[in-house]
Amino acid sequence: MRSKSYYWLALFMCFFAISCDNTEDGSYVDPITIYEKVNGNWGLTNLKMVDEFAKTNKIEPNEENLSTFFNYEDFKINFSVDEKNNPTSYEVTGNVPPLFAPKGYWELSSAFQQTNASAVLIYLYSDAQKTQKTDELRLTSVPGKNGEMEFQLVHSSGGTAFVSYVFKLNAIN
Repeated sequence: MRSKSYYWLALFMCFFAISCDNTEDGSYVDPITIYEKVNGNWGLTNLKMVDEFAKTNKIEPNEENLSTFFNYEDFKINFSVDEKNNPTSYEVTGNVPPLFAPKGYWELSSAFQQTNASAVLIYLYSDAQKTQKTDELRLTSVPGKNGEMEFQLVHSSGGTAFVSYVFKLNAIN
């Protein structure tokens, strides 16, 4: 009698499993890109200048916080995208000395996070056709739900970095 109960239970479980075969995956949506995350207005929370030569040679101090100097507390940047989340223009506002071109056009080296642990680059251009590159920013922290982003501007000579600027930003909504 007991084995008959197990037989019916197993048969019931098979029919139940078969009836659950219709999986609804929903409709297709485009994947979320870094463009969507970078898009918008960002306010500076911290600007750090790093002496790359001193850092390499273990000379202290090798970092200086510039956040409160030269009006950088007023630094704001807007990255714009079109309706299809393609990059359009960017603009820096605030009465601050420019470390890179204060306005122009932008695009990323990759629309998605890299799997090889390399940073995505933000290319800055002076023209809408994106043929005249003015600078590169290394996106070191991709914005997430916390609304924070970090990028780095590196100045070099002869292929050797001598100073970098690390910008920490918060989303402004």
